[in-house]
Amino acid sequence: MRPVRRLIKVLVILLLCAVMVPLAAAATLLATMLFAPLPAVLPDPRPGMVSQPSKVYLLEANGDRRQISVFREFEQNLPVNKPDIPRVLKDAVVAAEDKNFYSHGGVDPRGSLRALVADVRNRSVVQGGSTITQQYVKAAYVSRERTLARKIREAVLAQQLDRQVDKEEILFRYLSTIYLGEGAYGVGAASETYFRKPVSELTVSEAATLAGLIPSPSRYEPRGNPGLAESKRRLVLQKMLDERVIDQRQFDEAMPQQIQLATQGPSAGPATVVFPRREQVTEFPYFVDYARRYLIAKYGPAKVFRGGLDITVTLDPARQAQAEATVASELKGTKPPLEMSLVAVEPPTGHVKALVGGRDFATSQVNLALGGCPDRPTEARIKVEVAASCWESPGVDGGGTGRQPGSAFKPFVLTAALSEGVPPTKVYRAPATFQIPGCRPGQGPAGRCTIGNAEGGGGGSANLRQATVASINTVYAQLVRDVGCKEAGEMAKKLGITAAWYSPQFHTCSGTYALGVIDVSPLDMASAYGVLAARGKRVDPTPVLLATELGPGGERRVLEDNTEPKAKQVVPEAVADTVTDILRGVIADGTGTAADIGRPAAGKTGTGQNYTNAWFAGYTPTLATSVWMGYSESQSRPLTNIKGVGRVFGGTIPARSWHDFMAAALQGVPVTDFSEAPPISSLAEAVRPQRQGGSVAGGAGGGLAPGGRRGAVGTGSGGPYDLSPSRPTVNARPPPTTAPPPTPMPSTTTTTEREPGGQGQSG
Repeated sequence: MRPVRRLIKVLVILLLCAVMVPLAAAATLLATMLFAPLPAVLPDPRPGMVSQPSKVYLLEANGDRRQISVFREFEQNLPVNKPDIPRVLKDAVVAAEDKNFYSHGGVDPRGSLRALVADVRNRSVVQGGSTITQQYVKAAYVSRERTLARKIREAVLAQQLDRQVDKEEILFRYLSTIYLGEGAYGVGAASETYFRKPVSELTVSEAATLAGLIPSPSRYEPRGNPGLAESKRRLVLQKMLDERVIDQRQFDEAMPQQIQLATQGPSAGPATVVFPRREQVTEFPYFVDYARRYLIAKYGPAKVFRGGLDITVTLDPARQAQAEATVASELKGTKPPLEMSLVAVEPPTGHVKALVGGRDFATSQVNLALGGCPDRPTEARIKVEVAASCWESPGVDGGGTGRQPGSAFKPFVLTAALSEGVPPTKVYRAPATFQIPGCRPGQGPAGRCTIGNAEGGGGGSANLRQATVASINTVYAQLVRDVGCKEAGEMAKKLGITAAWYSPQFHTCSGTYALGVIDVSPLDMASAYGVLAARGKRVDPTPVLLATELGPGGERRVLEDNTEPKAKQVVPEAVADTVTDILRGVIADGTGTAADIGRPAAGKTGTGQNYTNAWFAGYTPTLATSVWMGYSESQSRPLTNIKGVGRVFGGTIPARSWHDFMAAALQGVPVTDFSEAPPISSLAEAVRPQRQGGSVAGGAGGGLAPGGRRGAVGTGSGGPYDLSPSRPTVNARPPPTTAPPPTPMPSTTTTTEREPGGQGQSG
């Protein structure tokens, strides 16, 4: 017993040391920051960056570059005096960001201690805790690197500043320089760019809107994400009431004044009206908006709006024109808020060739092609087993949180199943309805625990190929339970669905997970399907071909080079080939026959619950494209009686739109099968003058075979299905070479997505 007791004693001592030493170190550091003698003179503020506009170019067919936009500052230089900033704005910012601003000495001890303990334990800066004074110091005096040393210096200087400068002066400096999105530095610029009024005239609601931007200007930017901005506005108003800087009457007057875009027309009552940005007119507004958001997320607003970048984009003007024409044609004769989005990505390179985020950028700056990131659950009881990648690194926000893909999510579940060794010939029961095991009333979709097939039909059985081609929900509800919702979510994330996450508590009945309950963006869907087109290789989607910046001596140096991106194998080639072969059947004789373009192509239809969203995502070896249709203001309004279509689902208008765009976009492109190298030419030579004279600071090189064609990963049969170049160049499916042909389904189970319905429908 004594050796056991000694061992326990040693373990307890080690445990106490592991906990107490970091805490003691943190306490010492905090005491040093708060009470050590400080120098008498503050260092000079960092000189402001010279403002240089960034220029955006595209490559013409002849190799010439044509300027299509400029990223520059707009209202940033507006002079703002102390009396210009209203008390209500100061109160809103203090209530939202640092409620103890007027009482602490530049550093909030409790917040700093909490952050320091976490930082010491992790040996890096992982938590915030910054006061308004610290935020200003970070912008004016110290670097932005996330290190413990920088955090300590920031706190010391904040204490020093607080002792030497009046609180109102600190707040004025902070409000005069803080970045508030859309290229606006300072509250004077932000007031003009969002509300078209001097900062002195801001209302309570407008002040709350600006204060809500501070934590993440791109996420809460009211033009691109009005829903998130509205939620943040209401939260700030509540904090203002809690801190008693506004009374109940002011709160009750301001709360109903919801954010409304001026482009939506006159409001029915009092509203917080946000005006469109003032910027150079461009013929490709949605794509330019995407490029701007991409660059800001990656490099920050200062570099984008002030850094004098030279940006060559991946946009193909011909394909962009075809995408815009397709969306305009399908929406002709309809009215907002009915919308459509289309995104086309080049699978071997990740280059975004065309992107349309809605019917008219001039009337709405919500870029529906981009989606957003789901809110991270905060409740302790919710265990997240798959974390969204956009939680781990900044994503490109633009259109809310995305839309539910319905059955267009099934290929990710299928890929996960095949990766685990489940054969496509595996047979499942295919009943008309499937009762989710363990589900209680009120848990499942729309409060039901039953998943149904189209038209309520069913009976018999189906293998995975048949279930995919016919989009049988009841089979996939069983498959995802066998494969695992966690595994399905991880596969979606691996393929590039940045919003993919899974929590058993949040998503409740796991059978519905296969039916597209996660909001996704058209950009992510095109990119993820492109991985299958590239035989399991992934390249992150990008709008930037090449970007250079000005060096200290005025020389050009490469910031990001995607002319020859290097792909990463994220799915085994044989698995990707098998998924492609199955998805070819969707177009050949399944729910997506309207998308048949007469050349090798694969894809999947998707229809949201109650016809609220309709998708078609598909690909050829050369191009992966996703099409979404729905109502921009609602996730519950059904798509019914639109241009002669009684109930819109993925196989109707979206599949037809995909067909029209792809047929035009691939005109003149050689027909290739999925086992052949797609005719993708290297763009490195086209931008060679811009690439010379600097070292690459981002991106990756390599990947193109001599002659500008990408070498095929393999030829002949690359897996269980014959995908050899000798295969006919039509979209018919050959029988498998290593497995017997599937048994025909009984007629009673042929329930396709052509007329979805029934409980739990997500065709």
